[in-house]
Amino acid sequence: MRFTSLLAIYFLFWFLSLFIVLPLGVRTSEEMGKERVPGQAESAPHEFRPWRIILRTSVVAAVLFALFYANYVNGWITVRSFDAIFSPPAEFAE
Repeated sequence: MRFTSLLAIYFLFWFLSLFIVLPLGVRTSEEMGKERVPGQAESAPHEFRPWRIILRTSVVAAVLFALFYANYVNGWITVRSFDAIFSPPAEFAE
């Protein structure tokens, strides 16, 4: 697999991970015991920490990508793994 393909797949995992990580660890002003700013939504985070989110997202994406790449190299899950659900394409059939 080419490097650009690997990079594209990593970024797909990164953006998937971003939406998984974003709601984790959010503390609202009410939970922190602080006053809300006028016009602020009740569900808005008290402190937005983008670098922490980027770091967490990168770690989750790296783990998912490592599992994907290990499966790609070792062939743990293949098209034949899904024979019970559907028939594989003609080029994979015996």
